[in-house]
Amino acid sequence: MDMEIEEKLKLLSFHNDLEMKEADCQFQTSKGMENIYVSHATLPNGKKMRLFKSLISSKCKNNCYYCPMRKDNDNQRANFEAEEYAQLIQNLYHAGLIDGAFISSAIQENSVETQDMLIKAMEILRLKLNFRGYLHVKFMPGLEFDQAKHIMYYADRVSLNLEAPNADRIHYLSPDKVPFDQLIDPLKWTRQIRQIETTSANWKGHWPSVCTQYVVGGSEEQDKELLQTTFYLYTELHLQRAYFSPLQPSKGTPMESHAPIPLERQFRLYQASFLIRDYGYKMEDFYFDTNSNLPLEKDPKLIWAEMHLSENPIEVNHADSARLLRIPGIGEKGAKKIIQMRKIHPFRFESDFSKIGINIQKGLPFITMDGKKPITQPSFPGLLQ
Repeated sequence: MDMEIEEKLKLLSFHNDLEMKEADCQFQTSKGMENIYVSHATLPNGKKMRLFKSLISSKCKNNCYYCPMRKDNDNQRANFEAEEYAQLIQNLYHAGLIDGAFISSAIQENSVETQDMLIKAMEILRLKLNFRGYLHVKFMPGLEFDQAKHIMYYADRVSLNLEAPNADRIHYLSPDKVPFDQLIDPLKWTRQIRQIETTSANWKGHWPSVCTQYVVGGSEEQDKELLQTTFYLYTELHLQRAYFSPLQPSKGTPMESHAPIPLERQFRLYQASFLIRDYGYKMEDFYFDTNSNLPLEKDPKLIWAEMHLSENPIEVNHADSARLLRIPGIGEKGAKKIIQMRKIHPFRFESDFSKIGINIQKGLPFITMDGKKPITQPSFPGLLQ
C-alpha cells in the first residue's frame, strides 16, 4: 500500500471511532495493512458483515465540545480525494477484506460541499466501479433534500447523528450545530422519500434503512428525553435503529474531565428502545427515577411486569402475541412458538417451555397455565437435574 495512503488511513480510521458502532469494531490486520478499521456489523437477518470505516476527511469547521476533531484542537488532519477513497474501498472489497463500507466525513467548509464529496465517492463506487458491496452513507447536518434523495437511491443504509434528544440539549454539545429542527429535518425527509414507489433505479429495488446516534451523557440529558425522541423516530419516522453511544471524554476537549458514563445506562437505553421498536411499548410503560432516568439495576421489561402482572398474571394458553411479549424472557420467536405449541398441547409445567427452547424462569411469577400459577420444583445442590 502507498505510504501516503496508509498514513492517511491511519489518521482517518482513528478519527472515525466516534461514529456509530453497528457492532464490535477493531483494527483489521492483513497483508501489511495494519490500519484498516473494520466494524463487524450484524444485520437484522443475523448476517455478519465486515464494514470498512474511515472518514474521507478529518478537517472540521465545527467546535463540538466532546470531539477530538474539533476545529480548535491541534491534531494532525488528513483527507482523501473522492477517487482514491472510492478506489481504496473497491480494492479492499475485491481483496476479500471487507463486505462493505461506512462512508462519512468531518464537515469541512460547509455541509453541502462536504456531502457532495461523499456523493461523488458513492457515485464512483456504484456507477463507475460497479461496487456491489454494502454501503452506509452518512448525512451531513445541513445537507439539502435533493442530496438526501439522491443518496437514498444508491445506499443500503443512511444515517444522521442527532447527538442530543432535543433543542434544549444540543447547545451543551456544540456552539456550531444547526438548530435542532433543521438537524432532524433530513430524518423526516427519509420518511417522505421512502413513501415514493421504488423503481429499477433503486439499489437492490428498495429504499435504504435509516438510523441515528446520540452521545449519551454529553448534553446532561435525561433518559426520558432520549426515549421520547426515540419513540417519535420509531413510530412516526419509522427509523430502523437508534444508537446510544456513551460520551468518551477526549483529551484536549472541554469535556476531557467529564465523568465516565456507566455502560449499564447504555444497556438499559437499548433495552427500552427495543421494547418501543419491537414490542409496542409506549412512554407510559417505562418507570423512571426521580431524575427521569431508567433504573440501572433492573431490566425495564421486568419492572413493568412487577408493576402490572404480579397481581394479574398472563394466561399463556390463551393470551395473544402482544400479551405474551409482555412476559419477561419471552421474545417474538418465543411468542410464536408458544402459540404454535399450545394448539397441539396446552402448557401445564415449566418444563413445557424448555422443551421448545424457552427459558421461562424470569417470567414464572407473571404467568398462569390454565388458571394455575406455576409450581417450581425445588433444586438440590449436588444432585443431577
